[in-house]
Amino acid sequence: MQTQQEIQLPVPIYDFPLQQISLWVVSLAEVICMKFLTARWSYLAMFNYEVDPALLQPWLPPATEVDLFEGKALVSIVGFLFHNTRVLGVRWPGHVNFEEVNLRFYVRHHDGVAWQRGVSFVSEIVPLPLVAQIANGFYNEHYAAARMRHRIVQEDGHLSASFEWNLRRAGWNSLYVKALHEPEVMQPGTEQHFIFEHYHGYNRLNATTTIAYTVAHPAWRVYPVQEARLQCDVAGLYGSEWVPYLTQPPRSVFLAEGSEVSVRFPRKILI
Repeated sequence: MQTQQEIQLPVPIYDFPLQQISLWVVSLAEVICMKFLTARWSYLAMFNYEVDPALLQPWLPPATEVDLFEGKALVSIVGFLFHNTRVLGVRWPGHVNFEEVNLRFYVRHHDGVAWQRGVSFVSEIVPLPLVAQIANGFYNEHYAAARMRHRIVQEDGHLSASFEWNLRRAGWNSLYVKALHEPEVMQPGTEQHFIFEHYHGYNRLNATTTIAYTVAHPAWRVYPVQEARLQCDVAGLYGSEWVPYLTQPPRSVFLAEGSEVSVRFPRKILI
């Protein structure tokens, strides 16, 4: 029969070295429990495509499986904005507001009690090399830095969002969405709900280990999309195997309002 051991932090005392060590231990425990990143994510434009599940197998993290919507494997090209970004509670100068464009797919992991639905990434692009380095180092993400720009326009009852990125100076890629400026509540069971309601991230570390983390935010409202365009070098960005899928018209396009979010410290899942 296994026994559980309760580990208590040492009680601070007032002889210098031990007092200081105790304070360091307490501070370390607080860091482990705190949020790694907080920000506001805004204007999340999602271009969604159906793919062959076999395409995702090389990217699938251990201890996860592809999460299907009505029996279909979906991927999304996503553009959105970071605002008021803090890492470890600090607004780092020059790294507070920026764009991101990513290619993601949907997975689930059974934690022994219930299925946890999440996302995995094939590509993530931001304009700041330090952001890419930190995310890749802590979470084993797939970030690259590129020149980026965006434009948000609100006029005549409509909202438009455009994101552009130029990776390795190979030409500008872009996505554009125009919607009614009347956000609506997502309905459970819809494709919108499936795409947006994933609160975990899973990244492959090696053949037996997955890096996992939790993303917390309220349910987002969505804008009714009326027009959408995507122009990108699919082969150059993601590989030739993605061309047959991502050069077709998307099965759906969504635009979400966004909210404040928090990202917890990563943990490992071993198999």
